[in-house]
Amino acid sequence: MQIKRPKTKPIDKQGKPKVLAIVGQTAVGKSDIGVLLAKSFNGEVVSSDSRQVYRGLDLGTGKITKKEMRGIVHHLLDEANPSRKFTAVDFQKKGYKKIKEILSRGKNPILVGGTGFYAQILLEGWQMPNVKENKKLRKSLNEKTSSQLIEILKKLDPKRIKEVDVKNKIRLIRSIEIAKAVGNVPKIIKTKPYDILWLGITLPNNILKGKISKRLGVRIRKGMIKEAERLHKSGLSYKRMEKLGLEYRYMARFLSGKISKEKMIESLEKEIWKYAKRQKTWFKKIEGIKWFSPKQIGKIKKETKRFLNNRFTPS
Repeated sequence: MQIKRPKTKPIDKQGKPKVLAIVGQTAVGKSDIGVLLAKSFNGEVVSSDSRQVYRGLDLGTGKITKKEMRGIVHHLLDEANPSRKFTAVDFQKKGYKKIKEILSRGKNPILVGGTGFYAQILLEGWQMPNVKENKKLRKSLNEKTSSQLIEILKKLDPKRIKEVDVKNKIRLIRSIEIAKAVGNVPKIIKTKPYDILWLGITLPNNILKGKISKRLGVRIRKGMIKEAERLHKSGLSYKRMEKLGLEYRYMARFLSGKISKEKMIESLEKEIWKYAKRQKTWFKKIEGIKWFSPKQIGKIKKETKRFLNNRFTPS
């Protein structure tokens, strides 16, 4: 499905509304900075997290709490039923609508999240190929290893294999699905509906790794496993929890008796760190990101003020 560029009130010289995007790896402090900038610059936050969009996935995804929001309106959290898949196209559609609403209120949209793919398809206006899910094909591909999927995609579309996240099995399967339906995956067309300030938040590896481990421990003590138990009792299958990934995948394996609690925690620390490294690789590919430490609040505010006050973007 191709999504048309949203109609919004022109703000800069090219008629493009200005949008702030705060991106970076998990646990670097994006949510706090999003709230701070929203407080300082009359903003509302739009989440770009592929799992925080689901209701009830709170501690497991590290979702911001009402208290932490400090009165700032947050959009695209708790938007979907976790038993049903919420696609990237769904996110793009709703994201366009939310940004338009925020702008209509005279406020500044601030995208915050670690799912780089979601951030880009929305803010850069990617036109997504109109290919429906092939359940039979997906079932057979799910049984294959990532290495096998890579080889299949290489044969189908050698160009796409250079662009897709080869460590993301879901993205590999989707690329194969599209390639089998329409031939080579079409080149991504970016309609560029917004003038974007990409603010990247980063930490040294050793510090971030420690924060990830500590954050996991805090979430477990606060009841992350009980949250997963409640979700399962309310109808969320272990199979679906596996597909939701990371914390829910390993909690499902623990709760179903496949692994011990110790193994669950050990696996999660490793897998979350691997995920953080994949995030870093993805964000490095986005042109124009300005990188800051979470402690550089003054510089982040200064850059934001300069961007918002400059109504005419250089061509």
